Amino acid sequence: MASVADVARALEGLFPTALAEDWDRVGLAVGNERAEVRRVLFAVDPAPAIVDEAIEWGAQMIVTHHPLLLRGITSVSFATAKGSQVMRLVLAGIAQYAAHTNADRAAGGTNDALAEAFGMTDVRPLVPGEGDDAHVGLGRIGRVEPTTLGRFAQAVADALPATAAGVAAAGDLDGEVRTVAVVGGSGAEFVADAARAGADVFVTADIKHHPATDAREEAERRDGRPFLVHVSHAASESLWLAAAARHVAEQCGVECRVSETTTDPWTGHFQRRDT
Repeated sequence: MASVADVARALEGLFPTALAEDWDRVGLAVGNERAEVRRVLFAVDPAPAIVDEAIEWGAQMIVTHHPLLLRGITSVSFATAKGSQVMRLVLAGIAQYAAHTNADRAAGGTNDALAEAFGMTDVRPLVPGEGDDAHVGLGRIGRVEPTTLGRFAQAVADALPATAAGVAAAGDLDGEVRTVAVVGGSGAEFVADAARAGADVFVTADIKHHPATDAREEAERRDGRPFLVHVSHAASESLWLAAAARHVAEQCGVECRVSETTTDPWTGHFQRRDT
């Protein structure tokens, strides 16, 4: 029978914890390393609904992208949301493990999964990492078959899980797209890197109004590129889970499944009606 430690080792073989940012909190947050594991649930967020699903399914471990205790807590009582989640996990005997920025940087992680889903070829890191591994680094950049911004944005929407906010594009919708840069999750700070790398379009999440406006104004001083495609944070960090689940199942002989529960916080999207 596999243990929590066995599952952690299998994940760290793909996504070494040394690749995580200094501020990040990856690895095992809740649980006993020696505890037996038969079922592992994979999800983007360690949200209450995911804990519910793990309990109902009879999982002994949850693997998520986002850490449960990234910002720390001062209480594990049921009086707080995070404390309640920790207590429910402990009482149910469920371990919780996170692969976050290490999965973003590693080969085969968050950003490679996006690149594959978007049909990118000749893929390399947008911001290369240190060391000899050419596949490790922040974001990805590569080529796609020539298309337009509008068609590419629709392809992105088709490739990602549906969310209330959908996918938005900034730029000439008829503009040609050949080179694509992606950063899963919050990647607004890498717009300049995408521009320097010659990307026609940059795909990421959580771009606020002023950074988007500034990026477009800078782009218009050149040739209008990179265009922007804005996606859901949770959706952009979901695609790598399937491959990670398959790897753990094969390495550890446990049953794995990826949750289909949507943890994107937005539940509705409305356009003004013509009057």
